[in-house]
This record gives sequence, C-alpha cells and structure tokens, in this order.
Amino acid sequence: MEGTLRDRHPVHEELGGYEGSKLAMWLFLATELLLFGVLFAAFAIFHGMYAAEFKLAHNTLDKMMGGINTIVLICSSLSVALALDAVQRGKRSRANWLLLLTILLAGVFLVVKYFEYTGKFAHGIFPGRADQIVIDAKNHIYGPVPVGMQQAGINVFFSFYFLMTGVHGLHVIIGMTVLGIVLYKNMNGRYSHWYYTPVENGALYWHLVDLIWIYLFPLFYLVS
Repeated sequence: MEGTLRDRHPVHEELGGYEGSKLAMWLFLATELLLFGVLFAAFAIFHGMYAAEFKLAHNTLDKMMGGINTIVLICSSLSVALALDAVQRGKRSRANWLLLLTILLAGVFLVVKYFEYTGKFAHGIFPGRADQIVIDAKNHIYGPVPVGMQQAGINVFFSFYFLMTGVHGLHVIIGMTVLGIVLYKNMNGRYSHWYYTPVENGALYWHLVDLIWIYLFPLFYLVS
C-alpha cells in the first residue's frame, strides 16, 4: 500500500532537481546577504565618523511611513508562507489569492516609498546632495545649511539612505516579478502538492526581501 501511494504522490525530495535547486537558491541568497553586509559595514564606519550629522539627518525621516512599510512587508511574508502551504496542500485557488495578496502588498510598499522619496526631493534632499537643508527648532532639516555645519556627513547619510533603500526597492520589484510568474504558472496548474519547488524558492527570496527591510528600518529610522 505504501508503495502504491508513493507512486501516486511522490514526495518532493524524489523529484529531479529539487535538492540542486534549493542549494542554488540558498547560495544566491548568501550572495545577496554579502552585498547588503558590505553596505551595512560601510554605514557603520561612516556613522562613527559623522555621528552628530547622521543623528540630525536621521531626524528628517518619516518614522510613520517606515513603520507602515515594515508592517506591510511582514504581512506579505505571512501571505507568501501561507501561499506555499496552500500549494503543498493542493489548494490551488487559495494559493492564487495569497500570491496575489503578496504582490499587492509589495505594490503598497513601493507606493509608500514613492511618496517618501518625493517628499525628500521636494525639500532639496537628493542622493549625494543635500545642500539645500537647514535644521529647524525640532531638529528637522529643511532649507539652507547653517554656516559651520559639516555638510559632508549629512550628504553621506542620504547617499547611504537612497542607495540602500533603492537597492532594496529593486529587490522588491524583482520579487514581485518572480511571484507574478509563480502565480501565472500556478493558475495554469503547473504546481501541486507534490511539485512546488519554484514556489518555495520564490517564497524564500521574498523572505529575504522582508528580512533586509527588518534591518534597514531600525538602521535609518530608529537608531539615532
């Protein structure tokens, strides 16, 4: 009886390419972590050099928008995990809706980030150039920089901010594309409770996107 069930519903380890695919995905994720690890290390070094300027520049960031995006990505990580579970249980329709929800949440993240970026641009804050800013009574930086302010430190902070959040945003777009392809194939019946390797790899990539933001949020928005 066991042999009959195994022939009818083979476990995923028996399918060709599963182990190799998972290993390749984990190696790819390791290279992504190395990329951000270098950026985090560089940020820490310059933070030590320009501690006061980094603190002032940090105060210009909108913690509410950052917090909303954090909640959005955490919810999207939950939805993609539930989508994988639904595929593994053979519930294709539920998996489709959960994958679609994940993509929509990713879109919400990008919309919030768009408004955050445009808000900075409107106040003369750009990547590598923030020479149109001033510190107000609440330690928010807007307008011309006061004489004597070390502009270099503020410029470095915003260079890191736009670079690291921009690269992360690119990863969000890539993740949306990957999950969109997975959704399309799942709608066409390509995956089932005994073959779901691409779904699992796509979910792993999205968890990486979420994990990176979990570190970026406190780094820029909370740690002063």
